[in-house]
Amino acid sequence: MNFDDIDEKAVRRPLKVGGTALLALSFQTLGIIYSDIGTSPLYTLNGIWPSSQPPPSAEDVIGGISAIIWAMTLLPFLKYVFFALRFGTEQGEGGTFALYHGIFPPKSINYDEDRALTTDSGWKTPSSTSTSTITLLGKSRWLLLAWSLFGTALTFADGMLTPAVSVTSAVGGIALTVPRLSSNIGSISIGFLVALFLLQRFGTAKVAYLFSPVAFIWIILLLVTGIINITSYPGIFRAFDPSRAVMLFVRTKNYDLLAGVLLALTGCEAMFANLGQFNRLSIQLSFGFLVYPALVIAYLGQGAKLITDGDAVIANVFYASIPGGAGKPLYWIVYVVSILATLVASQAIITATFSLFQQVINLRSLPPVRMRYTSDAIQGQIYIPSVNWILCVGTIVFVLIFKDLAKMTNAYGFAVATVMFVTTTLITIQIPYVKHLPWVLAVAWFLFFGFLDGLFWGASLRKVPHGAWVPLLVGVVATAFMFFWSWAQGLADQFDGANRRNLRHFISEATEPILQSPVTRRNLRLSPNNGLDVTVQDSIDLPTPDVEEEDYVSNSGTTPHPREESKLYLDTGDTKVLLSRMSTMAIFHKLSSGKGVPHTFYGFLKQWPTLPRVVVFLTVRIMPVAHVEKEDRYRVTKVRSLPGFYGATYMKGYRDKFNVDVSAIVELITVLELRGVESQEDATSIVDEIITAGRSATHIVPHYHVIARRLIIFGAPIINWIRRLLIEDVYRSIAYVFPETVTWLQAADEIIHVGVTAEI
Repeated sequence: MNFDDIDEKAVRRPLKVGGTALLALSFQTLGIIYSDIGTSPLYTLNGIWPSSQPPPSAEDVIGGISAIIWAMTLLPFLKYVFFALRFGTEQGEGGTFALYHGIFPPKSINYDEDRALTTDSGWKTPSSTSTSTITLLGKSRWLLLAWSLFGTALTFADGMLTPAVSVTSAVGGIALTVPRLSSNIGSISIGFLVALFLLQRFGTAKVAYLFSPVAFIWIILLLVTGIINITSYPGIFRAFDPSRAVMLFVRTKNYDLLAGVLLALTGCEAMFANLGQFNRLSIQLSFGFLVYPALVIAYLGQGAKLITDGDAVIANVFYASIPGGAGKPLYWIVYVVSILATLVASQAIITATFSLFQQVINLRSLPPVRMRYTSDAIQGQIYIPSVNWILCVGTIVFVLIFKDLAKMTNAYGFAVATVMFVTTTLITIQIPYVKHLPWVLAVAWFLFFGFLDGLFWGASLRKVPHGAWVPLLVGVVATAFMFFWSWAQGLADQFDGANRRNLRHFISEATEPILQSPVTRRNLRLSPNNGLDVTVQDSIDLPTPDVEEEDYVSNSGTTPHPREESKLYLDTGDTKVLLSRMSTMAIFHKLSSGKGVPHTFYGFLKQWPTLPRVVVFLTVRIMPVAHVEKEDRYRVTKVRSLPGFYGATYMKGYRDKFNVDVSAIVELITVLELRGVESQEDATSIVDEIITAGRSATHIVPHYHVIARRLIIFGAPIINWIRRLLIEDVYRSIAYVFPETVTWLQAADEIIHVGVTAEI
């Protein structure tokens, strides 16, 4: 295999499958996505009519069920499944942060330019000549970033609340048959939750195969019990009339009922956030043909039992409405499956949180942490250990703090409503700017879905004093940190881009002639020392003639001819310092893309004016495939005007371990160096030098010691003090703890961190 088999410019695309593979993927969505919204019947009706209150009238029940049915139809079904899933990124990711980066997509990377070391960086400040509408959007960038990060942060809070609410609600059903265990519901729930988070390390695919059958059985049970319960009061079908929902609020004038209806919608944002784990069609099929009909029937059945046996079922509408009554075989079957189903429900928001954090980390709005890709087929299926255990601790804390389930559902509802409203506003902007559809469609979208989301958001805001302050606090703190990190990391990246340098601007060459013995025509061919059959991309610095793998090079005559020995000098501006060469190899890692060499390399030479025999500037490219064959992982170019300098790209599959194979790079370098060599003696000498240098390779990683740049503006003393606190005390300290090398397999003694003061 050669390099032409791998498209270096390939990007990740949404998964496309059909036939039985699509059906299998749709089945997996049950265990990952829909178990959250699928377990809402456990607590929704008691969220509308608490057990501490008398049972509602028949008309109120019909109105409440009508509100649930139409809310599910307009928001999860119409807004998310039909519309929002079409607004995923080109890579197939969904969620609020993906919507933001659809509006402001990251700059595409030219990996040919990345290997160019003798060209200027071309860093430019953003142009101010855009049209007025684009300028207005650009000026709103930081505001929209904060808004999208707030939605992401609340999804994180939702990731703690969903397991707490769902599992506690399911376990609470035992109180109907074994009242003495009521005080132990919290501890029992915590035991199940710890087991759930321990399972995450096995990955989405394996968890889905385990959980999807459970979710399927759960949904079938909801469907069956719903049909049986409907027979007790067929008049419940009047709930399909939307006017019944309107009349409920007109008659009761109780706006807070919407906060209870909102609980039926929990998990709809997980459908969008989990888009990268599956694809649009698989989500649409499973929801439209199984989940949505089963939930509607389940709520109709619960409403029917609440009308006919209100006093008996109001204490716990879900469990008390199970046909046959408490303690019967069907009750225990439903109870066991409900606990398993709520664990599956928790899985939906956990995997959604992993997906969102992957986006945020990759786009440098959070410090780098170790991520594990768990699927060879779907790049979006990941496991983030640190996020997993933060969610676990947070969930347990919520279970311990909220002894009253009503307060926990208040907190839960606020997080859901806010994320829904954030999604609506970001899609409104995407419609004209990204999809290039008429503005009238954006206005219509916002007026319709913004109104619906606003109703639920307003109802949930009223619950802030009654428990909703918890996700609000988590969201504000997490948003503030992510916004701060985006700002500080952006300043560091801007410094890096602005200070990239053309290699020839500070390194110059002088040559001295050396007498060379005559040679005869020889057939030169490199014998690979590691069995790799390789081809090499030519340098982009200067054009060269096409050369075959087996080159024939000749010289005419038998007269001795001179060979030039080069010496390199470091130009510091005032003087030129001779750079001695050592028989070693240094791999300088370029942590951000761009032409030229990093500023840290110049700082490295000033501190230590000695050059290794082989200097490689390496860029890492994560390919949209699980694994890349060893012979396809590297591309190397050489700087023809300065000997011993090379640009390289390391192309790794998203499931490949980060482990730079020095021998493979050395082999490609020797192939490049042998091109055009006329002397077998020279060839042998070059190969020996490079191989010897490669035996003692060192990885050199830039590290910026950031300091705050002094601003001269109005209020400068206060502003400079705040910037110094944030940049030097907070950002710098965290950056030391979370270095870019956190995911590397290289031994610590093979890595040198070169510090350079960066004024940002």
